[in-house]
Amino acid sequence: MALVQAAPGTVLITGTTSGVGLYATKSLVQRGWKVITANRSTLKAEESAAAAGLPVNKPRQLQHIQIDLGDLESVRKGVKTLLVSLDEPLDALVCNAAVYLPRLKKPLRSPQGYEISMATNHFGHFLLIQLLLENLSKSTRPVWQGRTWGMESARVVILGTVTANNKELGGKIPIPAPADLGDLSGFEQGFCDPIAMASGKRFKPGKAYKDSKLCNMITTQELHKRYKSSPVLFSSLYPGCVANTKLFRYTPKLFQWLFPWFQKLITGGFVSQSLAGERVAQVVSDPQFAISGVHWSWGNRQRKNRQQFSQELSNRATDTVTSRKVWELSMKLVGLK
Repeated sequence: MALVQAAPGTVLITGTTSGVGLYATKSLVQRGWKVITANRSTLKAEESAAAAGLPVNKPRQLQHIQIDLGDLESVRKGVKTLLVSLDEPLDALVCNAAVYLPRLKKPLRSPQGYEISMATNHFGHFLLIQLLLENLSKSTRPVWQGRTWGMESARVVILGTVTANNKELGGKIPIPAPADLGDLSGFEQGFCDPIAMASGKRFKPGKAYKDSKLCNMITTQELHKRYKSSPVLFSSLYPGCVANTKLFRYTPKLFQWLFPWFQKLITGGFVSQSLAGERVAQVVSDPQFAISGVHWSWGNRQRKNRQQFSQELSNRATDTVTSRKVWELSMKLVGLK
């Protein structure tokens, strides 16, 4: 069999000050990629990168730009600055950043008036993708196919979660409620105060996070359907349960202590931040992941040297009517329609 090996390229990744994003950055830099990070604070991104042993003051390897995904104007401004600065087109975009605020009594709002978890996790990334698709389509990353050089497609990779996929056990958990966008009446009514849920129902902070991640996975599927003739591939992934990241810093202290042990000893789902970061890097860079429309997973119970597979998604993520409606309403709410 001919050896297929792709050259490294340039990738933009969101949310890299800790956790999976930081370790994905580290893995991609080690693979020879030029990584551009997007965070609310470039100073914090630089400090986190330096603490992880990543290059400092080496813009050919690692750069940091300021984008607050919870603010659509910040996304627009950040993309404009990025596009002016790029010497070559992006070869990949990783939508990793997320906020999870399960103890809120009432919703926090973005500058546009949207509930903050949906604003950051879904709307910010949705707009980011739309603004970068043209640039990504110009990618020319080479791939050695054993005898000749070919061209590797650009990739958009979105981090999903098991808790938003009710085809899996983690997605069936009824606390606070499974991910469900209902009839999207909340989106249809403008998603501003007093509305805080896509369904238009009562605010549940933990469910708001799940719903936003469901929208992420719907976005991947809809991108795949709408851009089949595009040179860009679209996929999502669940790298395993990274139970000890700062994503959970607003949960009760007892939960933060017990949850990693529960995932290690009871469910077997626990993966380290470094392994999760490596899996993200694989989906971004390796030729065997060059398949559009796939939700990659390594399973709910982790085993040594386990290989990736295409995880089936629930009809809440794949229903054509719902996905089209999420797309059209999101286009309107981010100001593109």
